Amino acid sequence: TAVGGGTIRDMFLTEREVFWLHDTNPLYAIITGTVLAIVFRSQIKHLHKPLLLFDAIGLGLFTITGVQIGISYNLELINCIILGTITGTFGGIIRDTLVNEIPVIFRKEVYATISILGGFVYYFMYYSSAETVWINLIPITLIIVLRLLVVYYKISLPSIYKKEKSK
Repeated sequence: TAVGGGTIRDMFLTEREVFWLHDTNPLYAIITGTVLAIVFRSQIKHLHKPLLLFDAIGLGLFTITGVQIGISYNLELINCIILGTITGTFGGIIRDTLVNEIPVIFRKEVYATISILGGFVYYFMYYSSAETVWINLIPITLIIVLRLLVVYYKISLPSIYKKEKSK
């Protein structure tokens, strides 16, 4: 998922090259993971909960990475948050699409909202001169914990569509 969100993010930054064109290690890791997933697909079915944890960790790490890249390019707050959200969420969109599922971000879940919130926290902590270790740790932990709570309690955004009553 790092390749998907990172590629889309890098396309917005004209001075930044798409990273995997020069460092193919992420591509080899993806190919290896894909082969392992195919070989062990029957065992993977039982890993739904651990995969949710890793998805939450990825959302936290990649969101903050995207915000950091925006800051390194001296972008405004809103642009940093957009880059963080794209980096954190678009890899999941590509992943879900490739396995023929509706991407999590397009359901009623609060997936992107958590990414946006964590990005804001990071940005403001960065510019408030908070102690370095906490600048990364607090927003990443916040994103992970909120994502897991949303999944556990089935929290979602309200829908604008009315559900039809079954007869």
